[in-house]
Amino acid sequence: MSPSIATNTRVGLDELLDFVRPRHRAVLLTRRADGSPQGSPVSCGVDGAGRIVVSTYPERAKARNARRDPAVSVIVLSEDFDGPWVQVDGTAEVLDVPEAVEPLVEYYRAIAGEHPDWDEYREAMVRQGKSLLRITPVRWGPVATGGFPARLAQGS
Repeated sequence: MSPSIATNTRVGLDELLDFVRPRHRAVLLTRRADGSPQGSPVSCGVDGAGRIVVSTYPERAKARNARRDPAVSVIVLSEDFDGPWVQVDGTAEVLDVPEAVEPLVEYYRAIAGEHPDWDEYREAMVRQGKSLLRITPVRWGPVATGGFPARLAQGS
């Protein structure tokens, strides 16, 4: 079996969003007050405006950090660890309830489809005091896969 060759595929915004939509595992990178990186494993989706959305709580580090410094990065992963991935750099906006309720409905739909009781879901979001991060993509790396550099894979 020949080794796999690493790939890097440059994509436009529409292709990026098509890549991200079915992938819900990500690592969100924000900056702590001292400027050091804060990584948070998250579930993410894409809303109707093409923003990457992440559900959280207002007291979580990711929400506090994004309020202070909205420049964030999201590394979107495939289900298979060796699958393709992409880093998206963007500008985050943090919404809290009650403004976050309908965007949280859209977030849920993007990840899991229809809920059996939307009124119950909305009430739970308010009761839990949920927040939503909306990240507008500004820059993104190529969609990448791991593997060997082509020069090494061809020599085997």
